[in-house]
Amino acid sequence: MPAMRSQKTKHVPARTYTVTEVAARCHLSVRALHHYDAIGLLRPSRRSAANYRLYDDQDLLRLQQILIYREFGLSLEAVAQLLDAEPAAREHVLQTQRAALLAQQERLQAMLQMVDANLNAIKEHQTMNPDTLFQGTQTFREGEYAAEAEQRWGKTDAWQESRKRQQRYSADDRARMQAEADANVAEFLTAFRAGQPPDGAVARELARQHREQIERWHYPCPPAMHVQLAEMYVHDARFAAHYDQHQAGLAHYIAAAIRSAAAEAGG
Repeated sequence: MPAMRSQKTKHVPARTYTVTEVAARCHLSVRALHHYDAIGLLRPSRRSAANYRLYDDQDLLRLQQILIYREFGLSLEAVAQLLDAEPAAREHVLQTQRAALLAQQERLQAMLQMVDANLNAIKEHQTMNPDTLFQGTQTFREGEYAAEAEQRWGKTDAWQESRKRQQRYSADDRARMQAEADANVAEFLTAFRAGQPPDGAVARELARQHREQIERWHYPCPPAMHVQLAEMYVHDARFAAHYDQHQAGLAHYIAAAIRSAAAEAGG
């Protein structure tokens, strides 16, 4: 009987990708990849004999995470901190953002159904069923507290300005607005868990970004008004729960950071 020959595992070299190939795959510019390399965010694992950048599969996986976090609205600095953090921190951010995306998807689907039903009623000259007329509106972004908010602030200039802007926004605008807000909360949470003091430079910068988001998407918000909002974040149980669902104490942390940033700005 002939002797059995031992089977040797054939070594398959890991595939690598040039910077041009990676740029084409992920729809980034070569310049952006060079920048990520320069700041240490994404350094290619290998170099060719001619010293050209070569990326492997693990590099591509890291790049995918970078693109996801950037789409959430995180700064490059925040992305770098997350990638170097414990897996549990990255998982929490992704789970939080996933929940927000699912809620956004539900709202958009409800809106599409209502628009389609309305179009059909117009085309067919039909009267819509009052029992289903407002089906799905519970998922709308302003649904739960819209009436109460209008009653409390409806006559203020800020409310009127916010309503005007909201009417102009497209679905993409609203998605970007929500992504920015979610990203800001995620960065606050990262700072809170890292032990950054609420009156420190990191927290004050996040508070400044928070105020800028309000001004960009809603209404002019000087530091003094921002402080009033911060007080509501901790004294209104619903607002406090919105932040503390991520971690107990986050609402107070954000409010303290806003007060500190306002004091620094002279508000």
